[in-house]
Amino acid sequence: MRSAHSEHPELDRKLRRRGFLGVAAGATAAALLSPGTATAAPGPATGQAHGHRPIVPRGKLGIQLYTVRDQIQKLGFAPVFRALERYGYDSVEFAGYTQGTGEITLRGLKRLMRDHGLRGIGSHVGYWSTDPAAYTFATQLEKVVDDAAALGLPHVGTAASPDRYGRTVDAWKRAAEDFNTYGAAARARGLKFYQHNHQMEFGFAEDKPHIRLYDVLLAETDPELVHLEMDIYWAYAGQHRFSVRPDGTPAPFDPLDYVLA
Repeated sequence: MRSAHSEHPELDRKLRRRGFLGVAAGATAAALLSPGTATAAPGPATGQAHGHRPIVPRGKLGIQLYTVRDQIQKLGFAPVFRALERYGYDSVEFAGYTQGTGEITLRGLKRLMRDHGLRGIGSHVGYWSTDPAAYTFATQLEKVVDDAAALGLPHVGTAASPDRYGRTVDAWKRAAEDFNTYGAAARARGLKFYQHNHQMEFGFAEDKPHIRLYDVLLAETDPELVHLEMDIYWAYAGQHRFSVRPDGTPAPFDPLDYVLA
């Protein structure tokens, strides 16, 4: 298979050390939790329904809670966690610890997970904000990692693009330095820091349009400190959108190459 990085051998050497976080697969939970499907009868701990062979192995069915944010905001964490347990989910990834529900303590969330047989595997937290009081890695780093540790999460990361300083090569190198700092703070608490991509990470640097920005991120972050959680959908959206450089020359890539490199 053609390497996604073969045009940039200096980046390729660094990227070969890179590992990606394992994927926690999930069914269409928003549909499962809707009133119209509340009486469905899934198989135990697999998401299996109507006698079909399960797609996800037992113990591997997880969900990013942003997917069910509307249900959490309307009903609260407890009813949603109860439904997730019923449908065989065993792990959750947080996207905020209140999600519009009002006050809930980390201890309360941890108890709810335990009561419903769920384990927290990670959390998406903002990267930065112009508000110094905002709950982001850049503004409240110690609290972010402390909260994740208090919840017993093995991972804490961000789904924000590394665009804080712009979309040039040097801007993304600077963002990579931030991520290395956050990774070191997370590791000091026994956690792993990670970045979750969307499509824009696969675009090209504004100052050097022959270089894909995702390659800069992977090459400039320390693989011992910064891990990558590839969003399969958005990676392939990026493949579709950024298969041609700004000058019109072809630049095809396969997201799978990043995982296998």
